Amino acid sequence: MHTVWKGSISFGLVNIPIKLHAATENKDIKLRQLHKECHTPISYEKVCEGCKKEVKSEDIVKAYEYSKNKFVVLDDEELEKLKKENEDKAVEIIDFVKLEEIDPIYFERTYFMAPDSGGGKAYTLLRKALMESGKIGVAKIMIRSKEQLAVVRVYKDTLIMETIHFPDEVRSTADVPNIPSEQTVVQKELDTALLLVDQLTTTFEPEKYTDDYRTALMELIEEKKANNSTVSASDKQPAMPSNVTDLMSALQASLDKTKKKKPTTRKRTPKVKTS
Repeated sequence: MHTVWKGSISFGLVNIPIKLHAATENKDIKLRQLHKECHTPISYEKVCEGCKKEVKSEDIVKAYEYSKNKFVVLDDEELEKLKKENEDKAVEIIDFVKLEEIDPIYFERTYFMAPDSGGGKAYTLLRKALMESGKIGVAKIMIRSKEQLAVVRVYKDTLIMETIHFPDEVRSTADVPNIPSEQTVVQKELDTALLLVDQLTTTFEPEKYTDDYRTALMELIEEKKANNSTVSASDKQPAMPSNVTDLMSALQASLDKTKKKKPTTRKRTPKVKTS
């Protein structure tokens, strides 16, 4: 399992060397875009809107747009320094809270926490403390150049870290349009709705929920493969740029011109001596 972060986490004076591994994976079926005419995959170029030229990676800088078309440029050294200063800090559990106090809207991504060398005992201690207290830990961590708020909790027999949004990253419900105000609900309608909820209430079993669209899409793809309904990218070589063609024409013209100027040498017939 690929390690996405390596460091340590602490609570009080207890320090645990850990590794983070992504706990979930995206299983969306990725579809490529092809040129309809020759079925060659489409590529995307980075083009400068001002120069109308393709830009190479080494010619791109990062900047913050503080107002329309006004930027503060940040060089790689400055960003790397900030990143290094935060990454070098051990992740410290700031608080312990109850899981039910955090609304699910805050949760972002989940990572499995594995103890690194020598961290097994401290890892077990934190896991047991969380299980018996019924609490989760709140911490901050730097992942991929972004400081994240995170919670540490127990999942089965494994500690997991879940990144959560900062409060200012969650939009206000007041900004949601067309939310109806409190309206009078007929008791009979409410009773019927509650009866329906009761009838559909069950124990959550995640295994019974499947991605029907993904399954159907893969079946369609496999069916097309079996029926040889496939295409291949064109083997055509890209057309030679006009400047190269012009160069070849110029070279050929130069050769022709040289041939015309080159003097022709005639073979001299040896004279026959007569006695």
